[in-house]
Amino acid sequence: MPRCASIANPTKKKTTANKFNRQEGFLLKILFVTFFIIVFDQATKLIIKSQFYLTESVKVFGDFVRLTYIENPGMAFGIKIAGPWFFTLFSIIASIIIFIYLYRMRREALLSRLSLALILGGAIGNLIDRFLYGRVVDFIDIGVGHNRWPIFNIADSAVTLGMVLLISVIIFEKDEQHKDQSELPVKKKELPESEERDIWEMPE
Repeated sequence: MPRCASIANPTKKKTTANKFNRQEGFLLKILFVTFFIIVFDQATKLIIKSQFYLTESVKVFGDFVRLTYIENPGMAFGIKIAGPWFFTLFSIIASIIIFIYLYRMRREALLSRLSLALILGGAIGNLIDRFLYGRVVDFIDIGVGHNRWPIFNIADSAVTLGMVLLISVIIFEKDEQHKDQSELPVKKKELPESEERDIWEMPE
């Protein structure tokens, strides 16, 4: 007797497809943050390069905030560890890893995805500089007198903000897990019936 062909449940397929589309939509929405960071970062750098000469500095808010155009061959905030190709390769690998992790976290909390989107946008923003100029354009100069923070850019700010946000989320989640575990009821250890009787029986 011929077997009947199994009929797939169209409702289940439709539900699975809708769930997948919704998850992909969450990823695309958070990637708009990454795209905005990249565009904003590159736009500000183009303005600085077109309007300033190298090492030129202009006061914005007194001496506290300046626009100072420099080109940084190292990492964020002028950190130098190795040659420029090392930082380029490191940025490429880091961007790929962050994107993969962001994809895997597309169903996680918004703040977790937002932190990774900020870091990814900043990493790609500086990576574009390395491909175009061989160095990173920095221009945000903050400090008082000679005591100044290393000059940075929008991409550096996005990476820093993303890292702070990510660390805060991790700490908060650990605190919540610890709190949930501490609120679990403690199970009372049950003694065998013979031992329980021996404890409560008074010797004659």
